[in-house]
Amino acid sequence: MARRPPDPAATLPGLAEAAPAEAPHYHGHRERLRARFAEAGADALPDYELLELALFRAIPRRDVKPLAKALIRRFGSFAEVLSAEPARLAEIEGVSAGVIADLKLMEAAGRRLARGAIAARPLLASWSALLEYLRATMAFSAREEFRVLFLDRRNHLIADEVQGRGTVDHTPVYPREVARRALELSSTAIILAHNHPSGDPTPSGPDIRMTREIVTVLDPLGIVVHDHVILGRDGHASLKGLKLI
Repeated sequence: MARRPPDPAATLPGLAEAAPAEAPHYHGHRERLRARFAEAGADALPDYELLELALFRAIPRRDVKPLAKALIRRFGSFAEVLSAEPARLAEIEGVSAGVIADLKLMEAAGRRLARGAIAARPLLASWSALLEYLRATMAFSAREEFRVLFLDRRNHLIADEVQGRGTVDHTPVYPREVARRALELSSTAIILAHNHPSGDPTPSGPDIRMTREIVTVLDPLGIVVHDHVILGRDGHASLKGLKLI
């Protein structure tokens, strides 16, 4: 049988078929990180690695560890990254509109999960779930936000409404507006809540005075103020627990 002549591409420099390119190093890292998350859960991962997982979808072809660490350095924690305002997130190099959309979607999902835990049960019997919901909703916000949770006679949630958003240290709240809305919803009790962007949940003098004004306005209407909860990065404070109302 005649011998096949040699392929010229195999003998001339530069014509040989190039070896297949190796996969980028971060591909293996992504699979290992996903496996750790699946096997050990989120609690086994530091904040920056959990954030890496969140960035994989929006940034499919780049090592995202440096970006995840930069976000944690700027905002402080995984929760604070998710809660950051889009304009502040966009200040970080590498954060695209797609990244911001994915982070805000995760924030919304966390709030929905926390709200689901309190939706169908009496809030006074689900205090830990309520605190988790409030923490997820407002504890890491950069601006002060005042919410009112309106309850029915069984202390089930009728509505959770933001009554005001303000600056980093002040939100105007009008007791008569709270009373008007409670009457509209046929609410018989409320829980007040707001955040302290400073991180310290200690009630201020104005916090205490405003709460007592709301109690004074609602009491003749037969509407009970169960508590006023203040949220911060460092925990929470209950005005009822502190015997301030």
